[in-house]
Amino acid sequence: MEIKTLMDAFARPGIVERITIRPVRVQPVVEVQSVEAVANRGLRGDRYNNSGGSRQVTLIQAEHLEAIASMLGVTAVDFKLTRRNILVRGINLVALKGHRFRIGSAVLSYSGECHPCSRMETALGTGGYNAMRGHGGITARVVDGGEISIGATVEPLRSDVD
Repeated sequence: MEIKTLMDAFARPGIVERITIRPVRVQPVVEVQSVEAVANRGLRGDRYNNSGGSRQVTLIQAEHLEAIASMLGVTAVDFKLTRRNILVRGINLVALKGHRFRIGSAVLSYSGECHPCSRMETALGTGGYNAMRGHGGITARVVDGGEISIGATVEPLRSDVD
């Protein structure tokens, strides 16, 4: 079997569990039930909602929060402390590299890994930065705008990302 065929095979779609926006730099995130993704801008109400740029939307896997908690020796890590926009479960976000993907009625394009910033040390405690390395999720651009709601599916479309 060819590697391209393997990279296009996903067991099942993921699902959106939680959504946040960050209206103001450094201030706490705001949790919402749904959000409008605006083409080539980002999420309405989020401070990264601007023309162009590769970090229009940030996503993290629920499964990675469990790994981060384990490394920190705590029971759980609050998703809001990661300052990511969308929490998903059931799909490997890094495997979306090279793909456009649909979340609700919006289409996004993988644009890179979402590395932790120094604020994770304060938010999560000593070792928080290193616990998130490799588990910080991904960044994406909004290709086609639409509504993203809790419970929406996350599914790859094709492997010809620009």
